[in-house]
Amino acid sequence: MSIRHFLTLRDLSSEELRKLVRRASELKAIRNRGEIYEPLKNRVMSMIFEKSSTRTRVSFEAGMAQFGGHAMFLSPRDTQLGRGEPISDSARVISSMVDVVMIRTFSHQLVEEFAAHSSVPVINALTDEYHPCQLLADMQTYFEHRGDIQGKTVTWIGDGNNMCHSYINAARQFDFKLKIACPEGFDPDPELVAENQSRVLITRSPEEAVTDSDLVVTDVWASMGQEEEQKEREMKFADFQVSPSLMDKANSDAIFMHCLPAHRGEEISEDMLEDPRSVVFDEAENRLHAQKALLEFLLVK
Repeated sequence: MSIRHFLTLRDLSSEELRKLVRRASELKAIRNRGEIYEPLKNRVMSMIFEKSSTRTRVSFEAGMAQFGGHAMFLSPRDTQLGRGEPISDSARVISSMVDVVMIRTFSHQLVEEFAAHSSVPVINALTDEYHPCQLLADMQTYFEHRGDIQGKTVTWIGDGNNMCHSYINAARQFDFKLKIACPEGFDPDPELVAENQSRVLITRSPEEAVTDSDLVVTDVWASMGQEEEQKEREMKFADFQVSPSLMDKANSDAIFMHCLPAHRGEEISEDMLEDPRSVVFDEAENRLHAQKALLEFLLVK
C-alpha cells in the first residue's frame, strides 16, 4: 500500500477531507465523554521543529498521548539536521525508526524532499508556503458552528501568506468562494491564484471583501522570519485591521477566525477576540481533534 503524506490540502480528495473533518468532531466527542480510544498504541511520531510553536506542539503531542502513542520532539539543536546532514539521509534514518513524521519548518521544499525519501507518512505542520493542519481545524470549526462550508463566501484579510495559500486550496477542495483583501505588494502566489481564479477574488478594500461573507479570517501581519519587516508592515497594513465594526458589514451569522497567536491592536482590534462572533478558541482546540483524525487516517488501515 502506498504511503500517504499530508503536505497540502490537495494531498487528500474533497471527499476524504470532509470525512476527516467530521471524524474530528466524533473524536472530540469521544474525548469529552472520557472514553479511552487508543488506535496508535506503541506507535511513535517524530516531531521536527525548526520554527517555534505552542498550538502545534501541544496538539500533536497530546493527540499522540491520547491515542496511546508517543511523540518525540526534535529541534535542529538536537539532531544532525542542524549540522548539515542531507535531508534525504535524515529522512531515511528517522523514518526507519518511527511511524509518522511531523515537520514544522521554513522551506516547503524541505518537507517535500523529506517526504520523497521517507518510508512513513509525513505531515506538514507549517512551512512558509502552506499550513494545511490549521485549515483542517478551521474547517472543523466552521462545520460545527454553521454546517458545511460548500457554497459559502470566506474572506481573508491581511498578508498573502502560508495561511492565505492554504485557504485558496481549501476554497478548491471544500468548494467555497474566497475574497482576499491585502495591500499592494502582499498578494498570495500568483500561480496559485491563477489556478483557482474562478473561486478567488483579490481586492484592496477590507470593506468590500467582508460584504456578504460567512467567515472572516486573518493572521498576524509579520510571520515568523519577517520580524525585521514589522514596522514597515504595520504602516502598510494599517487599514486592514479586523474589528467588530468591520464584521458588522459581513452577513449577520458570519463568524471570525484567527490561527493565533494574535497581536491585539494590530491585525485585530483589542476587543475582536472577545466578540461573540469570534470562534477563535474553539478553532485553537480543534487543532487537537483535527490532527488526531489526520493521524488516524494516515496510520490506521
